[in-house]
Amino acid sequence: MKQPSLEQRLAQLEAALAASRAELQEFTYTVSHDLRAPLRHLVSFTRLLEEEAGPQLSGDSSDFLRTISESAAHLGLMLDALAALSRLQGTPVHRAELDFAALARECLREVQAAYPGRAVDVKMLVPEGLRLLTDAAILHKALVLLLDNAFKFTARVPAASVALRALALEDGGWQIVIEDNGAGFNSAQQDKLFKVFGRLHSAKQFPGLGMGLLTAKRLLAMVDARLTLAPREGGGAVAVVRCGPGEV
Repeated sequence: MKQPSLEQRLAQLEAALAASRAELQEFTYTVSHDLRAPLRHLVSFTRLLEEEAGPQLSGDSSDFLRTISESAAHLGLMLDALAALSRLQGTPVHRAELDFAALARECLREVQAAYPGRAVDVKMLVPEGLRLLTDAAILHKALVLLLDNAFKFTARVPAASVALRALALEDGGWQIVIEDNGAGFNSAQQDKLFKVFGRLHSAKQFPGLGMGLLTAKRLLAMVDARLTLAPREGGGAVAVVRCGPGEV
């Protein structure tokens, strides 16, 4: 029997991978929606119970109901995050040349506006005139997530600082670096960074669902970029986006 050629084997593997991704996307989307009905019932009947029996409940019982309500709300946010993650696969990619310095300033303004009153020393070291061929909307979303991550995890340091740099590489590509002096992480736990709901710090320490880095990584992969994260010497973290020549 004639063996399939290398091109045929690659085509078969690509088809199998595409089918697997589609199946996973459908599963995640279906689960996140099918769980909505029981969650709505939980929220509705908890609210009714609070209205009907609230004045008669003891302090502990009121606390129990509050915990149920808060947990249900948190579960709703988790389902929203799963649904949003599953939809990324179908996002169309439209490449065009963009001014990266202008995009970076826009992303910084957006994140700074989300943290009013925060004193963060922000340094943007991006050469003017740097132009990239990529999808502006996708890169914008990914950079906002990475910058938001840096701002969030510097909340507990007395002199918070965030730096955004763009460096030229010898092969003609570019490397985008976002550095902060925040909480950082143990390099032994690095494998948890890009997992669904992966958290290295408790929600009481830092809010969030643990989906930002995974979402940013998947967004960047859509435009052929690779995201890595490493602990920063002296505390904090360094996110690196490796861009190929002429494009992200």
